[in-house]
Amino acid sequence: MSNLSLTNTPVKKINADITLNEYKIIQHFLNESCGIVLTDNKQYLVKNRVTRVLEQFNLASFHELTVAIQVISNARNQKLKAAVVDAMTTNETFWFRDDTQFVELKERIIPTLVAKKNGKIKVWSAACSSGQEPYNISMCAEEVAGNCQIQIIGTDISDTILKEAKAAVYSEMALSRGLDEKIRKRFFQQTEQGYQLTRKVTQKVRFQQFNLLNSYSGLGRFDIIFCRNVLIYFSDEVKRDILTRMASSLEPGGYIFLSSTESMPSGIKEFEVVRDGKARYFQKTVK
Repeated sequence: MSNLSLTNTPVKKINADITLNEYKIIQHFLNESCGIVLTDNKQYLVKNRVTRVLEQFNLASFHELTVAIQVISNARNQKLKAAVVDAMTTNETFWFRDDTQFVELKERIIPTLVAKKNGKIKVWSAACSSGQEPYNISMCAEEVAGNCQIQIIGTDISDTILKEAKAAVYSEMALSRGLDEKIRKRFFQQTEQGYQLTRKVTQKVRFQQFNLLNSYSGLGRFDIIFCRNVLIYFSDEVKRDILTRMASSLEPGGYIFLSSTESMPSGIKEFEVVRDGKARYFQKTVK
């Protein structure tokens, strides 16, 4: 087995074939480490996404990879495991996704909370990818009249994508996905590297690597949680566990946004559905 050290090590020729047993080991690893559920017919997906991890760590085959992710972790091994999770995590996102939810956030929810809480609001953007969602929340807060003191935390399991989020520099292609010209001119400045978000947007947001299977106690309590387009990767049992624990992290009367295509799993009694205009979201029941 490779010792995962690239120092003075010849580059190996890769055999990218994956056996059923190797697939099942990776399938189990992903489920146990981050809750991702792969069905029994996704070998092609693992092969396409994880082959680059073999190249990165100079592993000759999926056999070497599966042996490595099953051994007791050391620093290098931890990086390998993180790289596998990173490769299998979908970071598809764009600006103002489900835009009617952001309209509701800006026009109703933030003003209501500002009046109720003396302008101090805490928001969690879970599985925030490259930062568009938490930055959109910050933009909405910036557009709300009055003294809105908002603290936004964006979390994701991928350190790689969080580095992009923290940099807050986006390409022309990234800006073309959901961002109108008015917002671009107001909140972005063109640089040699791309389009840099202004500090008045970024200063409201901080980022943290976080696994949704871990305890939420260290994150604090929130008035609003965005948990969109991530629960689809989990089993029903894990979905219920995540949402139940998110409910405990919400202040009474707090709000949670799922995507427009997601519904609250059965058995979750902590929320009631809210439908205003075209947007649908959920509010924590006040007892």
